[in-house]
Amino acid sequence: MSTTRLRLIGQDEGDLPPVSAALQDAIARMGDMKFDAKTRAFTAVFSRYRWEAGEKGKGERIRSGLQIGSVLSVKAQRLKRGAPDAFVSLLSVTFEPDTSTPETPSGAILLTFAGGGAMRLEVECVDLVLADLSDPWKAAARPDHAGDEGNAG
Repeated sequence: MSTTRLRLIGQDEGDLPPVSAALQDAIARMGDMKFDAKTRAFTAVFSRYRWEAGEKGKGERIRSGLQIGSVLSVKAQRLKRGAPDAFVSLLSVTFEPDTSTPETPSGAILLTFAGGGAMRLEVECVDLVLADLSDPWKAAARPDHAGDEGNAG
């Protein structure tokens, strides 16, 4: 079991694919995702599958924190925001530039979840950090999208 902790910084649209790949199949409780309008920061804690570890069998998970800065607003679709213990499985993190102002780095960071849920974070610019917070542990199962895209182990 490797103890190397991942730390990724995103400062533009091109930095999001590695963040998205690292967070694919990450699991979070709705109560572990927060938007602070005063500081304009969105934070989330995930139990992410360590795809980069290349483990055989069930693999590993690790607790990871995602912080996105310069957030203007957050909108959720098909998520149980009033149920803090509800779990979601993240599929991807993408960026949608604001085409009405192409000279600025503003746009939306989209978090897409299994089962059709999504969060749209309107941002002034891409400003995020993903960092592992714990030691890894053996996963209960390896994520498998062949039969059910919501199976996240």
